[in-house]
Amino acid sequence: MFIDVSNRFTVAPMTRTSADEHGVPTALMGDYYERFAKGGFGLIITEGVYTDDRASQGYVNQPGMINADQTDAWQQIVERIHAQGSKVIMQLMHAGTQMQYNRFVDEPIGPSAVQPKGEPLNLYGDVPGWLEPREATASDLEQALNGFVASAQRAKEAGFDGVELHGANGYLLNEFLSTHFNQREDDFGGSLEKRIAYVAQVVKAVRAAVGSDFVVGIRISQITVTDNEYQWPEGEEAAVKLVKALEAAGADFIHTTDTSIDRKPFACGSERTLAQVVAHESEVGLIINGGIDETNYADYAAAFPNALLAIGKKALANPDFPERFRDDKPLADLDFQMLLPKATLENEWQWRKDNGQ
Repeated sequence: MFIDVSNRFTVAPMTRTSADEHGVPTALMGDYYERFAKGGFGLIITEGVYTDDRASQGYVNQPGMINADQTDAWQQIVERIHAQGSKVIMQLMHAGTQMQYNRFVDEPIGPSAVQPKGEPLNLYGDVPGWLEPREATASDLEQALNGFVASAQRAKEAGFDGVELHGANGYLLNEFLSTHFNQREDDFGGSLEKRIAYVAQVVKAVRAAVGSDFVVGIRISQITVTDNEYQWPEGEEAAVKLVKALEAAGADFIHTTDTSIDRKPFACGSERTLAQVVAHESEVGLIINGGIDETNYADYAAAFPNALLAIGKKALANPDFPERFRDDKPLADLDFQMLLPKATLENEWQWRKDNGQ
């Protein structure tokens, strides 16, 4: 196990856009995270946190980890989680081309000047469409890497048990792996090895900056927020080479996410899932996410005896999921009215009040 936790129940990272206008976590965010710890989750992974004062922020009221005020507020949340006996990992995120709001810049950056498919998510802010991105320069990429490094160091100072780099769902690191987003003709584009290179470089830099006594992981997927059909054209070969490169760069764990943990997601045909590739092709820790609930938790706990299992929607509906699952108590399904008109904690708390919860 890559981290010493009390159990395998893990809260998946979920965007909540509930920090203040300066990206400082609020007391309500502390209540939100603490309730998962009180409910028995051994590990909590935070929502994606922006990492610099340039193009990393993707959503209005997204929390950051770039200054003392943000760091101090996060430290208070960490202390509340630790007081309940749970561990917490901060997810570090650069929005890339999937920028719906940024208080620092008006123009997103990506591997290439290519927009995401589909439409922005209205749950996280009203925007008429994706902004036109520009191709990141060498300087942009150095700044982005330095942002990941500095935020990871701040997370360590604040008492977090580790960090998770967001390399999934169509954000910047994921975009470098994608032939849709990445049409570069330099050392970071073209072949599979070149598309992996920048992601591995960021992992290696963070690993070096925080030392061997701090957990560093990365979340990966093929799919994006608005395109759940995308596949790496190299198929399973891409997954194997990516996993091995991340392990060599110093990742302690890989967190896989997809539309379903059962999905055979590889072009060219394969009998293995992304999680199975990580489990069979590396020695790193594994976190699995994608449709895990009370109906299949025990099966996947048995199939992946060394993995942590991350729960999203069912955790929102049941912050005490581990206790209810162990005691065979009823578990509620997520009512999406909880997340409307925006997926903020204020709206969730109002829904709970209106529904006697």
